[in-house]
Amino acid sequence: MTKEIPGHAIRQNRSQESGEAGAGKAKQPAGPAFERLPEQSAAAEPAFKQLPEQSVQAAVPARPDPSGEVIPAPPLRRGYTTGACAAAAAAGAATLLITGESLPVVEIDLPAGFRHTFELTGWQRTGSHTASCATVKDAGDDPDATHLARIEAVVSWRDQPGVEIDGGRGVGRVTKPGLPVGVGEAAINPVPRRMIQEAVTAVLEEHGAARGLRVVISVPEGESIALKTLNPRLGILGGISILGTRGVVTPFSTEAYKASVVQTISVAAAAGNRQIVLTTGGSSEKYAIAMFAELPEEAFVQMGEYVGFSLEHAKAYGIGKVTFVGMAGKFSKVAQGAMLIHSKNAPVDFGFLASVAAGAGATPEQVQEIAAANTASQVVDMMTEAGNHVFFEQLCRHACEQSLAHMNGGMIVEMVLITMKGRVLGRAEIHG
Repeated sequence: MTKEIPGHAIRQNRSQESGEAGAGKAKQPAGPAFERLPEQSAAAEPAFKQLPEQSVQAAVPARPDPSGEVIPAPPLRRGYTTGACAAAAAAGAATLLITGESLPVVEIDLPAGFRHTFELTGWQRTGSHTASCATVKDAGDDPDATHLARIEAVVSWRDQPGVEIDGGRGVGRVTKPGLPVGVGEAAINPVPRRMIQEAVTAVLEEHGAARGLRVVISVPEGESIALKTLNPRLGILGGISILGTRGVVTPFSTEAYKASVVQTISVAAAAGNRQIVLTTGGSSEKYAIAMFAELPEEAFVQMGEYVGFSLEHAKAYGIGKVTFVGMAGKFSKVAQGAMLIHSKNAPVDFGFLASVAAGAGATPEQVQEIAAANTASQVVDMMTEAGNHVFFEQLCRHACEQSLAHMNGGMIVEMVLITMKGRVLGRAEIHG
């Protein structure tokens, strides 16, 4: 039901069959399922062009069938951003307002470098002054909170020339600085705003209508969807964000997640926070919030596996102190110098842990056992049972030193190692 045609002009396609489903998505870093947040990225668009295939290769291994033949992994479907959906709905509504025609589909240019056809639904026209229609967002195979959300656009004439864009029900309002949209404005990011403006301007020019238009984007279920994202923490209240720098969403995109991290750090810095707490996920963040109850909500950042990336942006935004809170398995990797701590990128170095244990006064037998261990949790259990608290303090010191070395100093780094149940194993702080 969709097609992509290389090219640049935005136009409406009147030759498709009618349908009730639409498409579009981007992620949100930042985003708590950022709307992932990435869509939430305010970063510049990538220099490369996305090829117009409908899917990307799945990040799952090929598997043999019962006969022994290797079956290739199925491809993952790409999705489309809320920004792309909003632009498509706005183009359809503008066409309905000007011509009275309810387009079954509309084709728009995407910043990724190709055009995509979105199916439209929900056409309504009130006299000769207002028209609306919608599309349903398809996030592809990405686990996005806004998948299947209905994105609506209401378009009306205005006396002044130009295109005015605002958010309606289910589109959040910005209440904190540090975002790419100003305080008080609808949370419609710059690239989606440009896409909406270009889409409706193209319709006006196609039909020779030299008048101004007002476009209001709404997401009926946006307020409830937003509770599954980082928007409340970022100070985006009342709904989701309309996001996306390229118009397309690559399933499980690392760039989207990293964008959400940057946005969260940006909001924390803009709110005047001089300290942020970096965690690897929801469990460690829960304990970190209890541990640092004096810090505001926006000071806590789920960085995932991106330690070095998060440190670099914290320094760039003028953060004076970074505190890590997490478990030994992940942060022992930071102690050994890894700044990307995914298991594929940085396996636990048991030789390193054995050397730390030796320096912390462990017996030769314990050192040997650690060197032969299979998991970091085994090592934690060994040193806990031995009552060797110095081992955990030394791991924390190594993690702080490696973090400061990565950034060439310039801030305070603190490391707090905890168990799966939140009990503190060790703690250290170094001024860089």
